[in-house]
Amino acid sequence: MSTVAIVGAGPGLGAAVARRFGREGFRVALVARDRERLDALVGELAAEGIEARGFTADVRRPEELTAALKAAAGALGPVEVLQYSPVPHRDFMRPVLETRHRDLLGPIEFSVYGPVAAVQQVLPGMRELGRGTVLLVNGGTAAVPHPERAGTSIAFAAESAYGHLLHERLAPEGIHVAQLIIPGSITPGHARKDPAVLAEVLWGMHRDRRGFRHYADDLDG
Repeated sequence: MSTVAIVGAGPGLGAAVARRFGREGFRVALVARDRERLDALVGELAAEGIEARGFTADVRRPEELTAALKAAAGALGPVEVLQYSPVPHRDFMRPVLETRHRDLLGPIEFSVYGPVAAVQQVLPGMRELGRGTVLLVNGGTAAVPHPERAGTSIAFAAESAYGHLLHERLAPEGIHVAQLIIPGSITPGHARKDPAVLAEVLWGMHRDRRGFRHYADDLDG
């Protein structure tokens, strides 16, 4: 059996991805800060016949994140698929002229240090397996910077660059790195941005292994 690790797992997209990959026989490692919510989601998945475990970590603390992913691999087996999709804090989205250098620390920790730490932790296991997928999930400012959301615009751009470099470098090793841009909000019932629809897109990105950047919806949508 294979393991998918979902960093930033919650009741929306994270739960939907857990179910989608779980239906394919994946074990599921859920990584988030809130132990109570993790336990509730693990219980829901278990009732549906999906093997899942929860691991607590704050993505802004790389040592916590790497420890959680190490524990996940120890409990469930090497991580074949890593999804990095925590939801950014609202205070990351300041207007650019009101953004001081210290205001960028949080976004950079969240969207650069976190993914780098996560990838470095799971990469040896993927190499040992001879396959793997890294899925980065970002908002629309990763593609089009917004002057009222400077923190995410800057940090997502850096995360995108990192992901693209990984995409090119790791492809010869059978490890696929891809990014899903979700403009606006994840919206239950939306034809293209419902969590279950997005989970299907992410499954397809893992399965088909084509290209780096994908869009869930039109950027002006």
